[in-house]
Amino acid sequence: MFPRLLLIPLMLFLAACQSVNVERDFDASRDFGAYRSWSWQEPALQYRPDDPRIKSDLTEQRIRDAITQQLDQRGLRPAAAGGAGDLKVQAWLIIDERQDQVSTNYGGYWGGYWGGGWGGPAYTETRNVDYKVATIQVDLFDGKDGKLVWRGSAEQVMRQSPPTPREREAAIHTTVAKVLGQYPPQ
Repeated sequence: MFPRLLLIPLMLFLAACQSVNVERDFDASRDFGAYRSWSWQEPALQYRPDDPRIKSDLTEQRIRDAITQQLDQRGLRPAAAGGAGDLKVQAWLIIDERQDQVSTNYGGYWGGYWGGGWGGPAYTETRNVDYKVATIQVDLFDGKDGKLVWRGSAEQVMRQSPPTPREREAAIHTTVAKVLGQYPPQ
């Protein structure tokens, strides 16, 4: 019975962490309206850690497609073949291992509505919960001087069970849309 009760706070904790945490930063001195084209800065996608279990041509293509789609929606066009764009684009896929503590209280006094009550000894059980967080970061560099002009990232707790290819693609497109959701900055 008690192990099942431990799952409830853990599930609530993980459900609360399912939201995507988005961060953005940019160089306010830049004229983002002047940027009209873009090209990839090679390598287009970096991985951290550099782990063959994370690296995948399929994942890279999904991230590239999602970024291309979002930049197109914002009026930025790919530079002509072999040409340099006004912006250079580079993405990162970062997987972090994290740990949290979850405490569950058992027993103790329970008061009734009319002042009566019952109780027993109280104790608290604390467990460490290990989980992984995936971050997609998109960096935009000025094509002329190579300086970083805009950065956006989104992190999300990864599920324990591996997603299907469709779920992966949908998650990447949704995350990249949130990352680039406020580009250009205003």
